[in-house]
Amino acid sequence: MISIAPAALQALKEWLDVKISIEAKSEKTAQAYQRDVLDFLVFLGLHNGGQCGLKALAKVSVSDMRAWMAQMRMSNVSPRSLARKLSAVKSFYRWLARREGFDATAVLSMRAPKFQAKLPRPLSPQSAQDIIDRVEFQSLTPWVAARDAAVVTLLYGCGLRISEALSLLGRDAPLPQVLRIFGKGGKERIVPVIDIARDAVAHYAQLCPYDLVPENPLFRGVRGGGLNPRQVQKVMQSARLQLGLPASATPHAMRHSFATHLLNAGGDLRAIQELLGHASLSTTEAYTAVDSARLMQVYAKTHPKAK
Repeated sequence: MISIAPAALQALKEWLDVKISIEAKSEKTAQAYQRDVLDFLVFLGLHNGGQCGLKALAKVSVSDMRAWMAQMRMSNVSPRSLARKLSAVKSFYRWLARREGFDATAVLSMRAPKFQAKLPRPLSPQSAQDIIDRVEFQSLTPWVAARDAAVVTLLYGCGLRISEALSLLGRDAPLPQVLRIFGKGGKERIVPVIDIARDAVAHYAQLCPYDLVPENPLFRGVRGGGLNPRQVQKVMQSARLQLGLPASATPHAMRHSFATHLLNAGGDLRAIQELLGHASLSTTEAYTAVDSARLMQVYAKTHPKAK
Protein backbone atom coordinates (compact mmCIF):
# COMPACT_ATOMS: atom_id res chain seq x y z
CA MET A 1 0.00 0.00 0.00
CA ILE A 2 1.35 3.40 -1.02
CA SER A 3 1.42 5.98 1.76
CA ILE A 4 2.91 9.32 2.63
CA ALA A 5 5.30 9.37 5.57
CA PRO A 6 4.18 11.36 8.65
CA ALA A 7 7.28 13.58 8.36
CA ALA A 8 6.31 14.57 4.79
CA LEU A 9 2.72 15.30 5.86
CA GLN A 10 4.00 17.37 8.79
CA ALA A 11 6.26 19.33 6.44
CA LEU A 12 3.30 20.01 4.17
CA LYS A 13 1.25 21.22 7.13
CA GLU A 14 4.03 23.56 8.30
CA TRP A 15 4.46 24.98 4.79
CA LEU A 16 0.72 25.65 4.53
CA ASP A 17 0.83 27.36 7.92
CA VAL A 18 3.53 29.67 6.56
CA LYS A 19 1.40 30.43 3.51
CA ILE A 20 -1.57 31.39 5.66
CA SER A 21 0.05 33.11 8.64
CA ILE A 22 3.02 34.85 7.02
CA GLU A 23 2.14 35.21 3.35
CA ALA A 24 -1.55 35.87 4.15
CA LYS A 25 -2.88 33.35 1.65
CA SER A 26 -6.58 32.60 1.97
CA GLU A 27 -7.90 29.28 3.28
CA LYS A 28 -9.26 28.53 -0.19
CA THR A 29 -5.84 29.10 -1.79
CA ALA A 30 -4.15 26.98 0.89
CA GLN A 31 -6.59 24.15 0.24
CA ALA A 32 -5.77 24.27 -3.47
CA TYR A 33 -2.03 24.15 -2.63
CA GLN A 34 -2.64 21.20 -0.34
CA ARG A 35 -4.51 19.21 -3.01
CA ASP A 36 -1.86 19.86 -5.64
CA VAL A 37 1.08 18.92 -3.43
CA LEU A 38 -0.67 15.87 -1.98
CA ASP A 39 -1.35 14.62 -5.51
CA PHE A 40 2.35 15.01 -6.26
CA LEU A 41 3.37 13.13 -3.09
CA VAL A 42 1.00 10.28 -3.95
CA PHE A 43 2.48 10.09 -7.44
CA LEU A 44 6.01 9.90 -6.05
CA GLY A 45 5.03 7.02 -3.80
CA LEU A 46 3.50 5.12 -6.70
CA HIS A 47 6.36 6.01 -9.03
CA ASN A 48 9.02 4.82 -6.60
CA GLY A 49 7.05 1.87 -5.29
CA GLY A 50 7.22 2.83 -1.65
CA GLN A 51 6.45 5.36 1.02
CA CYS A 52 6.98 9.01 0.12
CA GLY A 53 9.09 10.58 2.87
CA LEU A 54 11.54 13.43 3.25
CA LYS A 55 14.45 11.36 1.89
CA ALA A 56 12.48 10.49 -1.24
CA LEU A 57 11.53 14.14 -1.70
CA ALA A 58 15.17 15.20 -1.50
CA LYS A 59 16.14 12.68 -4.20
CA VAL A 60 13.59 13.68 -6.84
CA SER A 61 15.22 13.84 -10.27
CA VAL A 62 14.42 15.59 -13.52
CA SER A 63 13.22 12.26 -14.93
CA ASP A 64 10.86 11.89 -11.94
CA MET A 65 9.45 15.34 -12.64
CA ARG A 66 9.03 14.58 -16.33
CA ALA A 67 7.25 11.34 -15.46
CA TRP A 68 4.87 13.23 -13.16
CA MET A 69 4.09 15.84 -15.81
CA ALA A 70 3.57 13.10 -18.41
CA GLN A 71 1.18 11.34 -16.03
CA MET A 72 -0.76 14.57 -15.55
CA ARG A 73 -1.11 15.03 -19.30
CA MET A 74 -2.25 11.41 -19.70
CA SER A 75 -4.89 12.12 -17.04
CA ASN A 76 -6.21 14.97 -19.23
CA VAL A 77 -5.00 17.69 -16.88
CA SER A 78 -5.06 20.91 -18.89
CA PRO A 79 -1.84 22.90 -19.46
CA ARG A 80 -3.24 25.71 -17.29
CA SER A 81 -4.00 23.32 -14.41
CA LEU A 82 -0.64 21.59 -14.75
CA ALA A 83 1.13 24.95 -14.61
CA ARG A 84 -0.77 25.72 -11.39
CA LYS A 85 0.14 22.34 -9.88
CA LEU A 86 3.80 22.77 -10.82
CA SER A 87 3.82 26.23 -9.25
CA ALA A 88 2.50 24.79 -5.97
CA VAL A 89 5.05 21.97 -5.98
CA LYS A 90 7.90 24.40 -6.69
CA SER A 91 6.82 26.67 -3.86
CA PHE A 92 6.70 23.73 -1.45
CA TYR A 93 10.14 22.57 -2.61
CA ARG A 94 11.74 26.00 -2.20
CA TRP A 95 10.60 26.07 1.41
CA LEU A 96 11.45 22.41 2.09
CA ALA A 97 14.91 22.63 0.50
CA ARG A 98 15.80 25.58 2.71
CA ARG A 99 14.58 23.77 5.81
CA GLU A 100 16.19 20.40 5.04
CA GLY A 101 19.29 21.69 3.25
CA PHE A 102 19.07 19.82 -0.05
CA ASP A 103 19.38 20.89 -3.68
CA ALA A 104 15.95 21.33 -5.31
CA THR A 105 17.26 22.24 -8.78
CA ALA A 106 15.61 19.20 -10.40
CA VAL A 107 12.20 20.49 -9.36
CA LEU A 108 12.76 24.22 -9.69
CA SER A 109 14.26 23.91 -13.18
CA MET A 110 11.09 22.40 -14.66
CA ARG A 111 9.29 24.69 -17.08
CA ALA A 112 5.57 25.08 -16.92
CA PRO A 113 3.63 24.12 -20.04
CA LYS A 114 2.57 26.97 -22.28
CA PHE A 115 -1.10 27.77 -22.48
CA GLN A 116 -3.31 30.41 -23.99
CA ALA A 117 -4.19 32.85 -21.25
CA LYS A 118 -7.94 33.38 -20.91
CA LEU A 119 -8.97 36.95 -21.51
CA PRO A 120 -11.55 38.55 -19.22
CA ARG A 121 -15.03 38.45 -20.76
CA PRO A 122 -16.77 41.69 -19.83
CA LEU A 123 -20.31 42.70 -20.64
CA SER A 124 -21.15 45.74 -22.71
CA PRO A 125 -22.17 48.83 -20.69
CA GLN A 126 -25.79 48.31 -21.72
CA SER A 127 -25.76 44.61 -20.79
CA ALA A 128 -24.23 45.41 -17.40
CA GLN A 129 -27.01 47.91 -16.73
CA ASP A 130 -29.63 45.43 -17.99
CA ILE A 131 -28.33 42.82 -15.55
CA ILE A 132 -28.58 45.22 -12.61
CA ASP A 133 -32.11 46.21 -13.63
CA ARG A 134 -33.24 42.60 -14.17
CA VAL A 135 -31.71 41.18 -10.97
CA GLU A 136 -34.13 43.24 -8.90
CA PHE A 137 -37.07 41.36 -10.43
CA GLN A 138 -35.87 37.87 -9.49
CA SER A 139 -37.53 37.92 -6.07
CA LEU A 140 -41.05 38.85 -5.01
CA THR A 141 -39.76 39.78 -1.55
CA PRO A 142 -38.89 43.50 -1.67
CA TRP A 143 -35.92 43.40 0.72
CA VAL A 144 -34.40 40.38 -1.05
CA ALA A 145 -34.80 42.09 -4.42
CA ALA A 146 -33.15 45.23 -3.05
CA ARG A 147 -30.33 43.17 -1.54
CA ASP A 148 -29.54 41.39 -4.81
CA ALA A 149 -29.57 44.65 -6.75
CA ALA A 150 -27.28 46.27 -4.17
CA VAL A 151 -24.72 43.44 -4.33
CA VAL A 152 -24.59 43.38 -8.13
CA THR A 153 -24.37 47.17 -8.26
CA LEU A 154 -21.33 47.02 -5.96
CA LEU A 155 -19.65 44.45 -8.19
CA TYR A 156 -20.02 46.65 -11.26
CA GLY A 157 -19.93 50.10 -9.66
CA CYS A 158 -16.89 49.47 -7.44
CA GLY A 159 -15.17 46.53 -9.14
CA LEU A 160 -15.44 44.33 -6.06
CA ARG A 161 -14.97 40.58 -6.00
CA ILE A 162 -18.11 38.82 -4.76
CA SER A 163 -16.24 37.70 -1.63
CA GLU A 164 -15.29 41.32 -0.93
CA ALA A 165 -18.85 42.59 -1.31
CA LEU A 166 -20.18 39.86 0.98
CA SER A 167 -17.48 40.55 3.57
CA LEU A 168 -18.90 44.02 4.26
CA LEU A 169 -20.30 44.37 7.77
CA GLY A 170 -23.22 46.20 9.30
CA ARG A 171 -20.90 48.98 10.43
CA ASP A 172 -20.08 49.74 6.78
CA ALA A 173 -23.64 51.02 6.18
CA PRO A 174 -24.42 53.66 5.16
CA LEU A 175 -21.55 53.34 2.73
CA PRO A 176 -18.97 56.13 2.89
CA GLN A 177 -17.45 57.97 -0.07
CA VAL A 178 -14.61 55.43 -0.09
CA LEU A 179 -14.40 51.84 1.17
CA ARG A 180 -11.38 50.16 2.74
CA ILE A 181 -11.33 46.70 1.17
CA PHE A 182 -9.18 43.74 2.17
CA GLY A 183 -8.81 41.56 -0.91
CA LYS A 184 -6.79 38.51 -1.88
CA GLY A 185 -3.90 37.80 0.43
CA GLY A 186 -5.14 40.43 2.86
CA LYS A 187 -4.08 43.18 0.44
CA GLU A 188 -5.70 46.46 1.44
CA ARG A 189 -7.01 49.01 -1.04
CA ILE A 190 -9.21 52.08 -1.08
CA VAL A 191 -12.20 51.99 -3.44
CA PRO A 192 -14.39 55.01 -4.28
CA VAL A 193 -18.12 54.34 -3.93
CA ILE A 194 -20.35 55.87 -6.58
CA ASP A 195 -23.68 57.41 -5.60
CA ILE A 196 -25.79 54.71 -7.27
CA ALA A 197 -24.05 52.01 -5.22
CA ARG A 198 -24.50 53.95 -1.98
CA ASP A 199 -28.17 54.50 -2.79
CA ALA A 200 -28.72 50.81 -3.62
CA VAL A 201 -27.16 49.68 -0.33
CA ALA A 202 -29.11 52.31 1.62
CA HIS A 203 -32.36 51.10 0.02
CA TYR A 204 -31.56 47.50 0.97
CA ALA A 205 -30.61 48.48 4.54
CA GLN A 206 -33.90 50.33 4.92
CA LEU A 207 -35.93 47.28 3.85
CA CYS A 208 -33.86 44.54 5.52
CA PRO A 209 -35.91 42.93 8.33
CA TYR A 210 -32.78 42.04 10.33
CA ASP A 211 -30.89 44.30 12.68
CA LEU A 212 -27.67 45.21 10.83
CA VAL A 213 -25.45 45.21 13.90
CA PRO A 214 -21.89 46.47 13.33
CA GLU A 215 -20.05 43.15 13.67
CA ASN A 216 -22.44 41.03 11.57
CA PRO A 217 -22.57 40.68 7.77
CA LEU A 218 -24.22 43.55 5.95
CA PHE A 219 -25.84 41.31 3.35
CA ARG A 220 -28.12 38.70 4.87
CA GLY A 221 -29.70 35.50 3.65
CA VAL A 222 -33.42 34.93 4.13
CA ARG A 223 -32.77 33.19 7.46
CA GLY A 224 -30.66 36.01 8.79
CA GLY A 225 -27.18 34.57 8.30
CA GLY A 226 -24.56 35.92 5.94
CA LEU A 227 -25.54 35.83 2.28
CA ASN A 228 -24.14 32.83 0.41
CA PRO A 229 -22.30 33.75 -2.82
CA ARG A 230 -24.10 30.90 -4.54
CA GLN A 231 -27.34 32.85 -4.13
CA VAL A 232 -25.87 35.81 -6.02
CA GLN A 233 -24.67 33.45 -8.75
CA LYS A 234 -28.16 31.93 -9.07
CA VAL A 235 -29.80 35.35 -9.34
CA MET A 236 -27.28 36.42 -11.99
CA GLN A 237 -27.89 33.20 -13.90
CA SER A 238 -31.65 33.76 -13.96
CA ALA A 239 -31.22 37.36 -15.07
CA ARG A 240 -28.76 36.59 -17.87
CA LEU A 241 -30.97 33.73 -19.19
CA GLN A 242 -33.92 36.11 -19.35
CA LEU A 243 -31.78 38.66 -21.18
CA GLY A 244 -30.28 36.10 -23.56
CA LEU A 245 -26.74 36.82 -22.37
CA PRO A 246 -23.93 34.21 -22.55
CA ALA A 247 -22.92 31.93 -19.68
CA SER A 248 -19.90 34.17 -19.12
CA ALA A 249 -22.25 36.79 -17.62
CA THR A 250 -21.37 35.85 -14.05
CA PRO A 251 -20.92 37.99 -10.93
CA HIS A 252 -17.18 38.16 -11.64
CA ALA A 253 -17.95 39.40 -15.16
CA MET A 254 -19.36 42.55 -13.54
CA ARG A 255 -15.91 43.22 -12.06
CA HIS A 256 -14.34 42.56 -15.48
CA SER A 257 -16.83 45.00 -16.98
CA PHE A 258 -15.95 47.65 -14.39
CA ALA A 259 -12.27 47.47 -15.39
CA THR A 260 -12.84 47.26 -19.14
CA HIS A 261 -15.27 50.16 -19.25
CA LEU A 262 -12.91 52.34 -17.21
CA LEU A 263 -10.08 51.49 -19.60
CA ASN A 264 -12.23 52.21 -22.64
CA ALA A 265 -13.10 55.60 -21.15
CA GLY A 266 -9.41 56.49 -20.90
CA GLY A 267 -8.68 55.26 -17.38
CA ASP A 268 -5.04 54.93 -16.34
CA LEU A 269 -3.87 51.32 -16.16
CA ARG A 270 -2.01 51.85 -12.88
CA ALA A 271 -5.07 53.43 -11.29
CA ILE A 272 -7.25 50.53 -12.46
CA GLN A 273 -4.71 48.12 -10.99
CA GLU A 274 -5.08 49.84 -7.62
CA LEU A 275 -8.87 49.87 -7.82
CA LEU A 276 -8.98 46.14 -8.61
CA GLY A 277 -6.37 45.22 -6.01
CA HIS A 278 -4.13 43.37 -8.47
CA ALA A 279 -0.70 42.59 -7.03
CA SER A 280 0.84 42.63 -10.51
CA LEU A 281 0.29 45.09 -13.33
CA SER A 282 0.50 42.19 -15.80
CA THR A 283 -2.84 40.91 -14.43
CA THR A 284 -4.48 44.25 -15.16
CA GLU A 285 -2.86 44.41 -18.59
CA ALA A 286 -5.14 41.55 -19.68
CA TYR A 287 -7.84 44.21 -20.04
CA THR A 288 -5.79 46.02 -22.67
CA ALA A 289 -5.80 42.78 -24.65
CA VAL A 290 -9.59 42.69 -24.37
CA ASP A 291 -9.76 46.24 -25.72
CA SER A 292 -7.39 45.37 -28.56
CA ALA A 293 -9.43 42.29 -29.44
CA ARG A 294 -12.60 44.41 -29.54
CA LEU A 295 -10.93 46.94 -31.83
CA MET A 296 -9.81 44.15 -34.18
CA GLN A 297 -13.37 42.83 -34.34
CA VAL A 298 -14.63 46.30 -35.26
CA TYR A 299 -11.88 46.61 -37.88
CA ALA A 300 -12.70 43.21 -39.41
CA LYS A 301 -16.38 44.07 -39.65
CA THR A 302 -16.14 47.62 -40.95
CA HIS A 303 -12.87 48.28 -42.76
CA PRO A 304 -13.27 47.78 -46.54
CA LYS A 305 -9.79 46.27 -46.88
CA ALA A 306 -10.54 43.69 -44.20
CA LYS A 307 -13.41 42.13 -46.18
